[in-house]
Amino acid sequence: MAMKPLGRHILAEIYGCDFDVLNDVKMVEEVMINAALEAGAEIREYVFHRFSPQGVSGVVVISESHLTIHTWPELGYAAVDVFTCGDKVNPWDACNYLSNHFNAKYVKAEEQVRGIFPEVPEEQKAAVNQ
Repeated sequence: MAMKPLGRHILAEIYGCDFDVLNDVKMVEEVMINAALEAGAEIREYVFHRFSPQGVSGVVVISESHLTIHTWPELGYAAVDVFTCGDKVNPWDACNYLSNHFNAKYVKAEEQVRGIFPEVPEEQKAAVNQ
């Protein structure tokens, strides 16, 4: 019996973004929160931090998992993870929203399915539990 994956995890490399957007902690926070909402997620908590001399990191915790970001404004680059569980939220909607609102010139993104449990032989299960 094939089991449905628990989640979808998108790793996005977002290039050619505006320095002023990627270096503004309030703007990055607002875009990340709105990306989660755009994807249909339920926001639980969020925290963002601006580094000196530049850069922003942050996380939006959603009921369905999380969105994270780290920016290098001087390079016009943002590294983004969007991990969602269940069928209600489409992580690609969040990624597309982010790239549009960061005015990206190029995006490289790939999806990894998470939580696919392999058939583990009983003897291997026993070895893990020792």
